[in-house]
Amino acid sequence: MNRNLDDYNRMRDFSATSEPAAVKRSGRKTAKDHALQFCIQKHDASHLHYDFRLELDGALKSWAVPKGPSLDPKVKRLAVHVEDHPLDYATFEGSIPEGHYGAGDVIVWDRGVWIPLDDPQKAYAKGRLKFELQGEKLGGVWNLVRTHMPGKKEQWFLIKHQDNAARPQDDYDVLVAEPDSVLSERTIVASPKKTAEQAKPLKKAPAKPRKQATGKLTGAHKAKLPAQFKPELATLVDSAPEGQWSYEIKFDGYRIMARIEGDQVQLFTRNGHDWTHKLPQQAEALAALGLESAWLDGEMIVANEQGVPDFQALQNAFEVGRSGNIVYYLFDLPYLNGVDLREVAVEERRAALATILGSQKSELLRFSEAFEETPDALLNSACQMQMEGLIGKRLGSPYVSRRSSDWIKLKCKHRQEFVIVGYTDPKGARSAFGALLLGLHDRDSGELRYAGKVGTGFNETTLKSILAQLKPLQAKSAAVVNPPSGFEAKGVHWLKPKLLAEVAFAEMTKDGSVRHAVFHGLRNDKPAKAITEELAKPVKTVESTTAEKKPAKKTAASKPKAPSKKAAASKTESAPSQANLANGKVRITHPERVIDAVSGTTKMQLAEYYASVAEYILPHLKDRPVALVRAPDGIAGELFFQKNAERLAIPGITTLDKDVTGQPVMMINSAEALIGAVQMSTVELHTWNATQTDLEKPDRFVLDLDPDPALPWKSMVEATALTLTVLDELGLKAFLKTSGGKGIHLVVPLTRKHGWDEVKDFSHAIVSHMAKLLPDRFSAVSGPKNRVGKIFIDYLRNGLGATTICTYAARAREGMPVSVPVFREEVAEIKGGNHWNIHNVHERLAEVGEEPWADMKKTRQTITAQMRKRVGMKK
Repeated sequence: MNRNLDDYNRMRDFSATSEPAAVKRSGRKTAKDHALQFCIQKHDASHLHYDFRLELDGALKSWAVPKGPSLDPKVKRLAVHVEDHPLDYATFEGSIPEGHYGAGDVIVWDRGVWIPLDDPQKAYAKGRLKFELQGEKLGGVWNLVRTHMPGKKEQWFLIKHQDNAARPQDDYDVLVAEPDSVLSERTIVASPKKTAEQAKPLKKAPAKPRKQATGKLTGAHKAKLPAQFKPELATLVDSAPEGQWSYEIKFDGYRIMARIEGDQVQLFTRNGHDWTHKLPQQAEALAALGLESAWLDGEMIVANEQGVPDFQALQNAFEVGRSGNIVYYLFDLPYLNGVDLREVAVEERRAALATILGSQKSELLRFSEAFEETPDALLNSACQMQMEGLIGKRLGSPYVSRRSSDWIKLKCKHRQEFVIVGYTDPKGARSAFGALLLGLHDRDSGELRYAGKVGTGFNETTLKSILAQLKPLQAKSAAVVNPPSGFEAKGVHWLKPKLLAEVAFAEMTKDGSVRHAVFHGLRNDKPAKAITEELAKPVKTVESTTAEKKPAKKTAASKPKAPSKKAAASKTESAPSQANLANGKVRITHPERVIDAVSGTTKMQLAEYYASVAEYILPHLKDRPVALVRAPDGIAGELFFQKNAERLAIPGITTLDKDVTGQPVMMINSAEALIGAVQMSTVELHTWNATQTDLEKPDRFVLDLDPDPALPWKSMVEATALTLTVLDELGLKAFLKTSGGKGIHLVVPLTRKHGWDEVKDFSHAIVSHMAKLLPDRFSAVSGPKNRVGKIFIDYLRNGLGATTICTYAARAREGMPVSVPVFREEVAEIKGGNHWNIHNVHERLAEVGEEPWADMKKTRQTITAQMRKRVGMKK
């Protein structure tokens, strides 16, 4: 580890910040093994700036660029050289806590590959770097030039070279045009200085214009009714920005766009799927508005007894065909009566919408009101009502059909008191202490149980004052019955359980620890003994042996995650548990075991996921030999790739003693076997390209687009389109799915005719053909050294006994991503092959189901002599 990475570690307290620590790695790959990555992080610290980072010598050389990069060669941007950062920092997004170095929000604004045009080490030492960028947003040739300006840190200039990627600053500001993260839905909204007018409290929308007045609205213009319309999407932020904003409740439902043309009403999902037939009464109510033409934007919801949107109730309403209790909350009007309103200010569009809805009497259509309260107060109320959060809209903003920083979403955090049971030593630049250890009393037993740490929300003053109150309470042993052990217990000072802390947090893991906690102050108005969890216990869908042996404790850990709620709302929720489809239940031992520390996912949650998607995944598993990836110690531990059952006692598993390879194989043809595999610590399921019907003749081949990890997703989008073009020209229809990792899988169904060698050779010929056509983009040879800056099209999955991750199977990777079918046009819209995970894929399934692959079963095609000839095969 180089000296500057030592500096990086010394400047940070990793018990409080979620930034990655720089660690010494053995066997670190050299630059020859992979392309050199770059990233630009948008960082809202004391001042909003952009951190420009280039990989070199095993670290990220870093510069703080106050005004951000410009595509104009005439514009020189100051770049202040700062300490090296570890390579893992290239994907860091989050909030650095107050009182810490670099405090503020961070997103990855751009990432990709940089290509030095001279020897990079020599050029860096000389202070004249010239290089090409291949990013999501930035491209072309750039220069970093060291100046001789005085200062504590080196002053450089970042300058765009004159080429096809250059654009005048006055014509196009890339920072304004593309403000958001390239990895997530996050954005950073700059905090402008308030004018006297902006400092006034928000009022309700201005006077509502009449329907006929839309042509007089500023920015409105006559236009034809668009045939299709994509909605504006909100960007996730961690806190309410300054400026003039309007806030509405974030609904937990389905986003629906309504198109009205005369008497015809159509209702579309955000991805353009027509759901009019599912919502006939809502369509009738819209027709009754008497509009000539319109596009309206809103959310379909079903409220529970408390009046709170309930996603599960909404899904159930669709399942049983009872749409009469589904309410359409409308919040925007981008088009009305021959007039395009997209350039009209949001408050004026909404005022026009309110006028239209004010005269109608249907209970199925409602206006989504904005509220006058401050966002903090409003968010607090929404969270207390168990709602998802808020949507904020910047006053004066237009309507754009993409994700925008003019619309933001604030998600609910929970807040309650905890007993302070200990504290950790400070690290890096932190003073006083690092984090507070928290505890809660169990409601049933009264035991004080460990509930995690909070290291965020302090400043220098509170750190010192709190430490002064902690020291007199030091104790020799832990007051909690389940103290942390190992690394977590290192450097802990235990306390008598007297002091209370009020803490906000995103959620509790099932082992009872807070996640994303923020300190809000000390409390002294309650006795410590009175502090218990304030959260309800969820109903589990897969039976646990732990729950059977003793009554489940109602701990704070019992709070269900939002994804679990949506999982329960999935299409398969027609019985208490899909694990009960067989003749008995599959019992999950150690259900609370965390298998992915990053997302907090437990073994039980993974079992619940597979149970809820059994209807979708089992058709792709049926009669196909399957290999399992097992993670007995979680995904961070050793993984086992297992092709046969051996001593695994998986109930319901189907086995063949010998197959065409001469080895035994197993198949998962039931929900019982599926959940049984999870009980035996299975995370991933990989399947053959043939079924039991005829194991000697594959019924598909797969092309796995496997990129150099440094390449931006834009490269994958282009590679997918090029590969599809070749397959189209050959007359072969392909179906796409995300890999759940970095890439895309193209699945080409075949009528069973050819053997394994013939199919594999043909797929190899396609890959070789593409690598010859575009050698700078594609590699036909496996191995990291052969795909530096390129995409390897993996054809090796088409051999006898080879496997590919099954559709809807989870991956043993951080966040628990899932391999999901997609439409061709969606590849450019997602942000990676890990776009969906076990916690959010149910929303996807509820909207599109199997539509992307609906035609796969009826596709009949085979490899012909003409096809072989076109890809250069001799036979």
